[in-house]
Amino acid sequence: MIDFWTWALALTIFLYVVLDGFDLGVGMLMVLVPEEPDRRGMLSAIAPVWDGNETWLILNATILFGVFPLTYSTLLSAFYLPLMVMLAALIFRGVSFEFRDKSERTRALWDKAFIGGSYLATFIQGATAGALVNGLPMIGDRYVGGPFGWLSPFALLCGLGLCAGYALLGAGWLAYKATGSVQALAFRLLPRLQLGVVGLMLVLLAAALVNHLAVMHRWIDRPVLAIFPIIGILASIVMAMAVRQKREAVPFLCGVTLFAAAMGTLAVSFYPYMIPFAITVDQAASPHSSLAFLFWGAGVFVLPLTLIYTLTIYFVFKGKVGLSEPTY
Repeated sequence: MIDFWTWALALTIFLYVVLDGFDLGVGMLMVLVPEEPDRRGMLSAIAPVWDGNETWLILNATILFGVFPLTYSTLLSAFYLPLMVMLAALIFRGVSFEFRDKSERTRALWDKAFIGGSYLATFIQGATAGALVNGLPMIGDRYVGGPFGWLSPFALLCGLGLCAGYALLGAGWLAYKATGSVQALAFRLLPRLQLGVVGLMLVLLAAALVNHLAVMHRWIDRPVLAIFPIIGILASIVMAMAVRQKREAVPFLCGVTLFAAAMGTLAVSFYPYMIPFAITVDQAASPHSSLAFLFWGAGVFVLPLTLIYTLTIYFVFKGKVGLSEPTY
């Protein structure tokens, strides 16, 4: 039962990062497009799916709360302030998405709010992941770092890295869904964003080596982890070729593969720990009776239903969007 929920948590995290990642990336890229028709085209590319993408964040929190309560309480103790700011950014971003089309004089203000919310939410997600890689101040299974114990240069650098990664996903999505000038912009940005992502990954690797992070020992002890960087390198090569050939769907799929490789590296590096290197999966799990109860509700019904809903939405709204289409 624990194995099922561990895989379910990994799946929901991956789906949230990839799906909400590209629409956050589109929001960040809007800063480069001052013209209203182009901005409407960018928003039309994510309008049918963006709110459904955030459903996976709710499932992440639900699984942590019900199945791994010790992990949930520890993460909330460590990241209470940044997570509240992230949720506020996501809420304000949603409000901005709806209000910009209902206003004329304040549309520029709502656009700035949408862009700023996209950057802030993404940066905090990256900084949170970086703090976990860097290591939280723990005594046994108890967090002792205070409200800013998670903060470090490495965590902030990871926040910048995720901004670049989400922007890469967003450009890939626009290359696939958009037309005209928006699609042309996406193809122009993809090589630069790819170069930026690779450069930041190299900087992060160098920082991990310089700081002698504990996770580096896992990479040395587990040679199988080399398969993930190899997958990432191959995906980068295919993406670069696809951009030159103007192949519309391939860059986005390659971006998803890059994120899968990065998350696979972290998952194998951390396992069996959920809070590296203090709390294991077994320590964090609820009693077996709770796991079984949740399995027959959330596991058998809610999780498959959410997957079906997501697949249906993407199937129904497949195809291109034009610059003049409304955002919803």
